[in-house]
Amino acid sequence: MEGGSSHNFIPPSAGFDKSRVLDVKPLRSLMPVFPGASQAPPFPCMPPFGQTPNGYSPFYPFQPQGSQTSPNLNSPSPMRTPTGPMPAPIRSYRAPAPSGALPHDFPEESNGERGSSMGGAEDDDGYFDAHLGSSSSRKKTTKASSSRKKKKKSGDGDSLTNNGSGVNFVSVMSPFQVEDGNRELVNYVLVNFDALRRRICQIEDAKESKNGIIKRADLKAGNILMTKKVRTNMRRRIGVVPGVEIGDVFYFRMEMCAVGLHAPSMAGIDYMTGKGDAEKDPVALSIVSSGGYDDDTEDSDVLIYSGQGGNNNNKDKQVADQKLERGNLALERSLNHGNEVRVIRGVRDEVNSTTKVYVYDGLYKVHESWTERGKSGCNIFKYKLVRVPGQPGAFAVWQTIRKWKDGFSSRAGLVLQDLTSGTEPIPVSLVNEVDNEKALGSFTYFPKLKYSKSFTLMPPSFGCNCHNACLPGDMNCSCIQKNGGSFPYTGNGILVSRKQLLHECGPTCPCSPNCKNRVSQTGVKLRLEVFKTKDRGWGLRSWDSIRAGSFICEYAGEVIDEVKLKQKGHAGEDDEYIFDTGRNYDSFKWNYEPGLLEEETSNDINEDYNIPYRLIISAKNVGNVSRFINHSCSPNVFWQPVLYEHNNQSSLHIAFFAIRHIPPMTELTYDYGNSSSSEADNDNGPHWKNKCLCGSSKCRGYFG
Repeated sequence: MEGGSSHNFIPPSAGFDKSRVLDVKPLRSLMPVFPGASQAPPFPCMPPFGQTPNGYSPFYPFQPQGSQTSPNLNSPSPMRTPTGPMPAPIRSYRAPAPSGALPHDFPEESNGERGSSMGGAEDDDGYFDAHLGSSSSRKKTTKASSSRKKKKKSGDGDSLTNNGSGVNFVSVMSPFQVEDGNRELVNYVLVNFDALRRRICQIEDAKESKNGIIKRADLKAGNILMTKKVRTNMRRRIGVVPGVEIGDVFYFRMEMCAVGLHAPSMAGIDYMTGKGDAEKDPVALSIVSSGGYDDDTEDSDVLIYSGQGGNNNNKDKQVADQKLERGNLALERSLNHGNEVRVIRGVRDEVNSTTKVYVYDGLYKVHESWTERGKSGCNIFKYKLVRVPGQPGAFAVWQTIRKWKDGFSSRAGLVLQDLTSGTEPIPVSLVNEVDNEKALGSFTYFPKLKYSKSFTLMPPSFGCNCHNACLPGDMNCSCIQKNGGSFPYTGNGILVSRKQLLHECGPTCPCSPNCKNRVSQTGVKLRLEVFKTKDRGWGLRSWDSIRAGSFICEYAGEVIDEVKLKQKGHAGEDDEYIFDTGRNYDSFKWNYEPGLLEEETSNDINEDYNIPYRLIISAKNVGNVSRFINHSCSPNVFWQPVLYEHNNQSSLHIAFFAIRHIPPMTELTYDYGNSSSSEADNDNGPHWKNKCLCGSSKCRGYFG
């Protein structure tokens, strides 16, 4: 639901009167819930009302009737996490919805992964108020869910739980970190959320052919993380959310919920009501505008936002006048109080048209409100929000890029429309807005890796026997067996986990060229541009938003041996375009925590590379866009070794993937690493070290 709209509305039971309109007085008199000192903070986004299904832990204060205790979520855990301060109890001002709703079974934005075909309705405050489907469909769902839970799988990685036999996980994030975050904590939560979501997608993809019920991976991941306290900024606040930056992008509403940007998992208006006599009026905290109502979103600094309510299961059709209650009332009171409201704008993903991207556009103020008659003849509340001046561009950047793509305006500083001369599927432009330099150093653009004839490759391994496409869960597929028994990508081509060595299908495999296990071989799919930086030469960035786990490009160039590596003038100190798997790279964690799914830790999630031979690539004379990716000690891109057959031999390749969601026009960077100790001249470090200018708070000072 966007802006308060409902998804797939199903009438509530006869015992619950939905026709009753709440006026202001009862809304103000809702009894707040204050957790005790020994109780865990409440679940602010998506509490499971009524009976909690198997596999989901009840959490305070939304426990089944008769429960007097809350689960202990405060025991220590071995999971690594950033250090920081801890939260006061979080207050909840929302009344529980009728029992029976299971929020994890309701559709939201699927964003490329499959979702349940069943839907449910939701109150205007963002909580569900109806059970899904008919009684027969509910029974089928319960039965199917129960049968899945009963299945025990070992070794194939396809079970969501091991019935308690796996590694238990409880977050060690302190209460202060849960209540108030920072940039590091926000990134930590988001990386953990998406890692877990990708793993759940992988598991569900493997089970799809066995049953027709697919649960929403994002909602399940959010449920698990919120229960396990892998979350931050849970303290309700007006204005800036610590650690969330203007321009940040989100692919799921649960991501915004987990970092405290927008609490309701579906409602378009988030608001808060104070407890004091002078603070009884609700005030708006944030809004999401993404097409649920007739919003005017063309102006980058002004948003005409439609109120919530008055519609049925068709979210675009009003069937009744909207009421001045809940979120609508909160926006009206924010107009009177003049408080700042966070605005998140939903936009269509240019890479995947079925995907929606949420862009945090910063702080706005409500300047005006009125009612007008909509197309259906019903009265709709309208609110004019104006962006607070002096903030960096966010939604405006998206609008500018759209104009470039549509040809309505030219790219400022454009030097060359396509520096690849048609070699890549999508043109890569060359842009300089810094100085008058109009040309790159001489090199030959080549999109692949070039092995010399003298280089001895590994003999080809036995290819798969899949004749159409490799399917998740098909354990007869030898390519899946090589990848530890799990398909390495989700259904829309997102890498699930960093692997010691990723095996893709190659020319010897009879599966089709569009097999989803050939992601890194299909060329550049993003609208990239090479641009002149202010102090680090040329760099690379994307016009498109890049989703975490997305393939960006391969490191192309000439493969050279270690002897030539030391030859000055070819691959020595003056070659700035060397990639060497033998360098020392800082370790970082990107994969999911097995304990969150009660899985045993396996070697399959080991993130230490296990490469069959050292690979050294020089892109000085021959290369592709990867040669322009600069170094950073806090990168947003990582490299993954990929092995597949090429010219009847097994060849190793280096593929780059996004560590986290990357907003458009953000420079792409990876960690160059440092030379191994055997190549250091003395105790001062590597003999070809360079001064680092990444500006990161974790900057090592040098690289190379």
